[in-house]
Amino acid sequence: MSDSNPFGSGSQYATTVQFGNGSDTGVNAMAPADLVKDTTTASFTADVIQESRNQPVLVDFWAPWCGPCRQLGPVLEKAVQAAGGRVRMVKMNIDEHPAIAGQLGIQSIPAVIAFKDGQPVDGFMGAVPESQINEFIDRLGGKDAGEAALEEALAAAAEARTQGDAQKAADIYGAILQQAPDSVAAAAGLADILFEAGDIEGAQAILEGVPEDKRDAPEVAAVRTRLSLAAQAAGLGDAAELENRLRQNPADHQARFDLAMIQNAAGERMEAADNLLAILRADRNWNDDGARSQLLQFFEAWGMTDEATLAARRKLSSLLFS
Repeated sequence: MSDSNPFGSGSQYATTVQFGNGSDTGVNAMAPADLVKDTTTASFTADVIQESRNQPVLVDFWAPWCGPCRQLGPVLEKAVQAAGGRVRMVKMNIDEHPAIAGQLGIQSIPAVIAFKDGQPVDGFMGAVPESQINEFIDRLGGKDAGEAALEEALAAAAEARTQGDAQKAADIYGAILQQAPDSVAAAAGLADILFEAGDIEGAQAILEGVPEDKRDAPEVAAVRTRLSLAAQAAGLGDAAELENRLRQNPADHQARFDLAMIQNAAGERMEAADNLLAILRADRNWNDDGARSQLLQFFEAWGMTDEATLAARRKLSSLLFS
């Protein structure tokens, strides 16, 4: 980030925002050691029914001879430990303790039944993938404190931008990245603010810090496209000169195209879209359908829910399919 960056990282918000428990162990608190335990028919009421009134309990019905059970067990335990105490896991060997499984109507294993408030509320059968197990736990136990705090901070940053307080939004995004450096939403948000402030170098530096496997995320791609479009527009000359060319020759599609690029860089989104739509209306095949292709790039840069995107998409659909 350059020295001229108007958004510092030393605001009070940036130094006080915390995720999870604020310790050096990361976002999640350390999981209690007894999150996973074995149970018996005699202890089932205490281990599952009563405990589920405090937090959800997953009961893993298994047997030593069951191959899929041996595959699922370690994955399930790992997911429960990673959940940091949102759920507990109880393992029941149905060869030694068949009564409970029989009462629940379990006819094949592995079977996982979730108990909450003393009642079975959900479950699955078979050695499902880890991603499905994580989703299952999220449904039961909710998101952990770190995830909730992160979402709250991102929402606060978005609200600050909506209210025109780019300084506050940048501080929040910066604080998020200090504690969650792989947050795509925070990186894209901060890079976009820097871009709008004219700090192209700073925006590029933020994008370069995005993890390799997340650089194609839509939020990151949108900012990268905005940077690319701005670079293209920088060498297209003066808007007034292009407007004069169009007054003299309204069919000068290249002048209209270049003007649209400059208008987009200046934040005049609807004007830019209207000029490209005018080219399409006059000559759909101009420059190998270049006007439509450029309009689609604008949509990517603006975001799919942007008002200009939505309005221009309606006009484009009307033009193409009328």
